[in-house]
Amino acid sequence: MPKTALPAGAAAAFVALTVLAGCSGVVRVEPPTPTGAAAAACRKLAGALPHTLDGLDRVASEPASPYVAVWGEGEIALRCGVERPAAMPATAEVSDVDGVGWFNDPQRPALYTAVNREAYVELTISPEHRPAEIQVDLAGPIKTNIPQ
Repeated sequence: MPKTALPAGAAAAFVALTVLAGCSGVVRVEPPTPTGAAAAACRKLAGALPHTLDGLDRVASEPASPYVAVWGEGEIALRCGVERPAAMPATAEVSDVDGVGWFNDPQRPALYTAVNREAYVELTISPEHRPAEIQVDLAGPIKTNIPQ
């Protein structure tokens, strides 16, 4: 898959989640390619993420990556080490959920990015789930493993 700007990549990832998840039991998500401290923090986060999130079990993603986690049939997907959201202005307001600031892209209401950390963490949530509850469940592992 060619590299594109974050919003297009995020949209493509969400489409892949919804289209391919039911076909094989493995969800296709394009992994980010963080480097340095961001990559190290994301690898730590991978080991701390819950096995169940909002009633959904964690499933395999393709290609396998320590920077991607998926729950359900692609209903919830996390990508750690993404670029800063292109749609986020310098003065953007973020919602604080248990000490983690989340930017919600107004053009893509299912896309949230944790932005006040050493690595950006992107979260795609299908409409059947409540973002705030999922963000609360992820706040602890994010705060513990990804420094501000």
